[in-house]
Amino acid sequence: MTYLISASAINTLISELSQAKTLWIDTEVADYKTPNPRLSLIQVLDNPKDMSGKNIHILDVLEQSDVIDHFINEIMINTQIEKIFHNASYDIKFLGKSQAKNVTCTMDMAKKIPYYLLPLPNYQLKTLASVLCNFQEIDKQQQRSDWGQRPLSEAQIEYAYLDCIYLAQVYMGLLDLESQISPDTATEDLAQLGERCIQLEHECKLLNSELEHLQTRIKKAMQAHELSETPHFKLTSYERTSVKVKFLELAKFIQSYKTDLDFPITLTQKLKKT
Repeated sequence: MTYLISASAINTLISELSQAKTLWIDTEVADYKTPNPRLSLIQVLDNPKDMSGKNIHILDVLEQSDVIDHFINEIMINTQIEKIFHNASYDIKFLGKSQAKNVTCTMDMAKKIPYYLLPLPNYQLKTLASVLCNFQEIDKQQQRSDWGQRPLSEAQIEYAYLDCIYLAQVYMGLLDLESQISPDTATEDLAQLGERCIQLEHECKLLNSELEHLQTRIKKAMQAHELSETPHFKLTSYERTSVKVKFLELAKFIQSYKTDLDFPITLTQKLKKT
């Protein structure tokens, strides 16, 4: 891992990176909750097989707008280089915006994978790295740290370069899944696909039948207990039960009720005349 601060060193590296075919890129932003966020770091990996961090370059670009512009001109708008980000729309706000070309977003890739192949509670990089790549004990505490401070802490530097490793591994894992959902249609086994569809249709009927039965039981139990809502279920207005009583019985109930009941009642024209 290289950590570069001087503009000349960073620009030299940018010239080298401009020859790459693919780059895995992440950023850290200072004052991100304010109206004036500032790009603090650009982390770049040019070898996805590197798990040690040796090929990761951390560019300290805080208050170096000329260096950022050089990165945009040489890397971001270069159509020959594929730039891979996670949640790319956020990063490119600071790296060229609409000028950025040939950008791939692993979040967008993950969203296109069917849930049965990639069951995720969310599409955060941490979640993908854990579920898809089996990374354990991923610490995202430094994500919200002060990226405007200098010098940066060792924990911040470690966090910054690890994200590039996670990003590259997630990307490779997603490519594998994409190959499973987009096989060569000319070689598809239609008989096998048909049998699987029939099997799944049968399983869906069983599940839907059980679900409908459980929902009916829950509704009836809630009505019996006079509940309109539970932590997991809510009755609609037409599913709630009501009891019709004579007006005199209602009056007796109100008189015997220990707490004052103060609510409006709509009277019909016929009741008003009596």
